[in-house]
Amino acid sequence: MLWRSVVGKLWLTILLLVSVVLLLLTVLLLQFFEGFHINEAEEQLTNHANVIASLMEEYDDDIEALETIEGIAASYETRLTIFEGTEHIWSSTAEDPYNVYLPSDIFLENEILSRVITENESVVTHGDFPVYENGEEIHNEIFVVGIPLEMGEDDGALFLYQSLAVIEDTTGVTRQIILLSAGIAIILTTIFAFFLSSRITAPLRKMRQVTLEVAEGKFDTKVPTLTNDEIGQLANAFNRMRRELNRSVTQVNQEKEQLSRVLSSMADGVVTIDRKGSILITNPPADRFLQAYYYEMGGELTLEKLPKDMKKLFQQVVAIEREQVTEIDLQGRHYAIIMTPLYDGTFVRGVVVLIRDMTEEKQHDKLRKDFIANVSHELRTPISMLQGYSEAIIDDIAATDEEKKELGQIIYEESLRMGRLVNELLDIARMEAGHIQLNKEPIQIHEMSAKITRKFHGLAKEAGVNLQTEVTGEEPVMDVDPDRYEQVLTNLIHNAIRHTEAGGTVTLRVETDKSGVTVDVEDTGSGIPEEDLPFVFERFYKADKARTRGRSGTGLGLAIAKNIVEGHNGQISAHSKVEEGTTFTFHIPREDI
Repeated sequence: MLWRSVVGKLWLTILLLVSVVLLLLTVLLLQFFEGFHINEAEEQLTNHANVIASLMEEYDDDIEALETIEGIAASYETRLTIFEGTEHIWSSTAEDPYNVYLPSDIFLENEILSRVITENESVVTHGDFPVYENGEEIHNEIFVVGIPLEMGEDDGALFLYQSLAVIEDTTGVTRQIILLSAGIAIILTTIFAFFLSSRITAPLRKMRQVTLEVAEGKFDTKVPTLTNDEIGQLANAFNRMRRELNRSVTQVNQEKEQLSRVLSSMADGVVTIDRKGSILITNPPADRFLQAYYYEMGGELTLEKLPKDMKKLFQQVVAIEREQVTEIDLQGRHYAIIMTPLYDGTFVRGVVVLIRDMTEEKQHDKLRKDFIANVSHELRTPISMLQGYSEAIIDDIAATDEEKKELGQIIYEESLRMGRLVNELLDIARMEAGHIQLNKEPIQIHEMSAKITRKFHGLAKEAGVNLQTEVTGEEPVMDVDPDRYEQVLTNLIHNAIRHTEAGGTVTLRVETDKSGVTVDVEDTGSGIPEEDLPFVFERFYKADKARTRGRSGTGLGLAIAKNIVEGHNGQISAHSKVEEGTTFTFHIPREDI
């Protein structure tokens, strides 16, 4: 509404101020002019009375003097009464437009005559006197001037009187002029105040509009600077504030985006919690952790509710105001929870939680321990055999040359086994470190595969296993490392023969096409349990823990084969069913694909 706006308030203030000033000025002017007119009337009547008295004293003929005086009184719109002593001798008979006529008794009753004659002084008075109009007595405001008059032996008095209506008419005209002037002044003041307030508040309204736009995030709007006064300075200050606010908001948004991207790209989960225990901020790893937690606990999926295990740790952090650490096993993974208090001055205002997935570290630590245990286990047997058989030779336990030769043969085989184990360890270490060297050259995959298969015919025959080769496809020439390719096939075929019972079958399928070569090594052996399949390509992993050492290997062959295939940008996988057989498949793509 208008009176609630700055324009209305400023306009109303100016209007009220000017109205009060004009009202006071009007009252003072009316009083002043009323007194001024009364004084003027008093002075005029006194002057007229003195003029008439002078004429009366100058004329010798009273009748002629009275006629002259009556004409003068009529011209002044006044009435005249003359007394000689206390005796009324004459009154003017001219018509008075205000019907003023004072009987001579009035002057006697009001002691005006006695004051003029006895005290010989002029009298000026006004009041409510009874007058006669058409024979009826009425009251009217009369202004009376009486002066002493010399009339021979007796002193006389001359009274000149006039109705105050004349003065009131003059005062009324003056009042109308003053009120009209005040009304015009108020109208002009209203127009001027509204124009001035509108002009003054126009920049303020523009600032209000720009402020609302800035509150909505529109920082490009500028307040126009039209003047150099305080409002212009305010507009300049507002524009500077807008620019600084825009810069600050931009900087905050950039920092917020940067922080958001940092949190999103972090591998560790980050959760911010307020003092009440409500989750404020999470990043994707933290979301996945919370979802897994609520899924396992069977609770409602919400990211605002703090998990029970974390809530206890949160209460400890808030209570003792120190960093706390705990570990949680969840969905087969191991997490480390680190809670650090956030301070608002001297008080804890919340907690930041770091959720670190320690599963791989745990697995690596386990692999390290298993590696040491497996290497120790694999080396312990041949070293023990070397030590035992060498002591037998030293102690001359082997009496004949044939026994010594047999013991030497065992020592030689165990030393070869140790050398093979060490070489495989070195190979897999170099491969996993990314230092595998491939000497690629164009080879005929079909011929190479058939050649490798022929090497195992004798071993397969001894084991009673039927070894077959199926070679299909076109474009058999590919760029591969022939030695590494042979090493992969050797490991796979040798494992297949070793784990296939007599009467079983091992099949090598080689198929080449434009995309590359796909090789399947299929056997009809005992198979691999389902729970062991994901781990068959790990170092030293052996699915059959009860196998005798004579038929088991070092546990490194499949790990080496996987690294060689991946070194050729290929993939290898295993499929198996217990008591039905196992199939190892790898694919090596062509480099020009």
